Amino acid sequence: MTLLTLDKANKIIENAISKARELGLSPLTVVVLDEAGHLKALQREDGASMIRQQIATAKAWGAVNMGVSSRSLAGVAVQRPDFMNALVNIADGKIMPAPGGVLIRDTENHLIGAVGISGDSSEQDERCAIAGIEGVGFFASI
Repeated sequence: MTLLTLDKANKIIENAISKARELGLSPLTVVVLDEAGHLKALQREDGASMIRQQIATAKAWGAVNMGVSSRSLAGVAVQRPDFMNALVNIADGKIMPAPGGVLIRDTENHLIGAVGISGDSSEQDERCAIAGIEGVGFFASI
């Protein structure tokens, strides 16, 4: 299994922010968590609001701890709102069921972490997360 190093985490963030600048998106906050949900790296662009850190972290934390993207969790929230409300409550509010939390997988399909992004629309946040992950040779799982 490949390890998610600090260097790779920082490059994921760099690639994600580069994609956001290329697309002219609003300032982002990008969080990278390891496979256990622990913070590996975080950057908040100038102009990104303070709450973006909590949102990005909740997207990534929910994804890595449930083993599915935050987009998938958003689908669960629509189909089974009582379950999602209970899950968010059990997790002490650490889950954000909206696109922008993407699982990081290595070449052998092992889960090695997650990226969470907040700052623009959820779809654009997710797009930047994918670009960040793929830019270092890992696979994005949405």
